[in-house]
Amino acid sequence: MIKRKGLKSAALAIAAFSLIAGACGSDSDTATEETTAEVTEETYAALPGEGILACQVTDTGGVDDKGFNQISYKGMQDAESTLGVEIDLLESTSDADYAPNLQNFADKGCNIIVTVGFLLGDATKAAAEANPSTNYAIVDSAFDPPIANARGLVFATDQPSFMAGYLAAGMTTTGVVGTFGGINIPPVSIFMDGFAKGVAYYNEQKGTTVKVLGWDTAKQDGTFAGNFQSLDDGKNIAKSQADEGADIIFPVAGPVGLGSAQFAMESGGKVKIIGVDVDMSVSNPDAAEVYIASVLKNIDAAVLAAITDTVNGVTTSDNYVGTLANGGVGVAYTAVPAELQAEVEAIGQGIADGTIKI
Repeated sequence: MIKRKGLKSAALAIAAFSLIAGACGSDSDTATEETTAEVTEETYAALPGEGILACQVTDTGGVDDKGFNQISYKGMQDAESTLGVEIDLLESTSDADYAPNLQNFADKGCNIIVTVGFLLGDATKAAAEANPSTNYAIVDSAFDPPIANARGLVFATDQPSFMAGYLAAGMTTTGVVGTFGGINIPPVSIFMDGFAKGVAYYNEQKGTTVKVLGWDTAKQDGTFAGNFQSLDDGKNIAKSQADEGADIIFPVAGPVGLGSAQFAMESGGKVKIIGVDVDMSVSNPDAAEVYIASVLKNIDAAVLAAITDTVNGVTTSDNYVGTLANGGVGVAYTAVPAELQAEVEAIGQGIADGTIKI
């Protein structure tokens, strides 16, 4: 478990220091410092989240996965700094940890528990039903039928992935691009399917025949590592696709994708990567040079919104759906020619306004 100190402790510490420092100075200095201390405490007290405990349970990728667990936790940290809530974290090392971690937080009295990942769906459902007075939010999943105190934080990632597929088709020099996933679950395959459709759209518009490795849109199946942890698997799959001619690879596999970036680093510039969830050129700076773009899933904003609702006394089963139109998803460009980037942005606008159908 990783614990973070709340803002109140910091504010009181500053106030205490100010009072002590003031005691060593003149009367007027003391008055000034006391005023500062009062302002500091009053400023904290004005934050609406005082007394609210927001907790997060990660999946097995861990909070430092440079991807969706990490950006989910950023949403927690944003809630701590902007709302004044206290936050806590439990990392799952295997799926056997999901239920105990959730029970731990229920016993602790968390007001909202955020779970990260489709694989926590069953455990989150059971916990929400057993603890109706606690709010729950789950990233990359939703419940049908809905549960009154649990909401899904889901994202139309096929939209920016379509843009990324078009981009990859426009930048490949071999005429072959690749994708693969961690596990064949909907929050993963939606990226891969959108990517392949974006390549197909480029071929349709440009009269080209760019080939996609790793995903078959007709069969809705493709290449998967079978996990979200092994960098070696990511490296080996990337090598296999590169051996078949792929010079741009789109791994949708959490930390497994970091192995693909390692392979790209060792390829001498022959292979480039499109990141997922966050701007990987920033999140994975040691391999920044291999990323040409990243498909963004703005999970931090969704997590902050869910915690804000809890602070405001709102319990809801209404799902958050991030789209291009509402800014919940997008594309970050790292090394894309300006003309192609403009084309891709125009496609994104077409998807957002409904003139381009995926």
